[in-house]
Amino acid sequence: MEVVFKTQNLEQTEKLGKSLGKTLVKGDFIALTGDLGAGKTAFTKGIAKGLGIEDDVTSPTFTIINEYTGPVPLAHMDVYRLDSLQELENIGFDDYLDGYVVVMEWADKVKELLPDDVLWIDFMVLDDFHREIRFLSDSPYYDSKLRELSI
Repeated sequence: MEVVFKTQNLEQTEKLGKSLGKTLVKGDFIALTGDLGAGKTAFTKGIAKGLGIEDDVTSPTFTIINEYTGPVPLAHMDVYRLDSLQELENIGFDDYLDGYVVVMEWADKVKELLPDDVLWIDFMVLDDFHREIRFLSDSPYYDSKLRELSI
């Protein structure tokens, strides 16, 4: 299933993330792709709000993984700076797959390590404010979540 949304500002991008976040449970894996500044972290802030997390979500570009506790815990990962798959394995990537919702930015860089069932979301910059956000699912599980999305 493919679903495409166009957002007109950061607030709408975050709201779309919140809509998805409300449907997620431990073990769900969200793989984000798209250019720098396309809205991936803003979207993840929304996911965190949808999960009931009150912490301020920041980009894990330099820390690789930021953990957030809440009713449903979130592991926000950014693998942009990794040089190898081994680096991700060495920081305990597998330990996050069951007990957290995992949101990974630049996930296409480590495709080989990802679980089989992943929701892919691609962010495209249309102009300074507008974004096209494309959701791609190959599973009935994520298809059902996509049917619930709204801005």
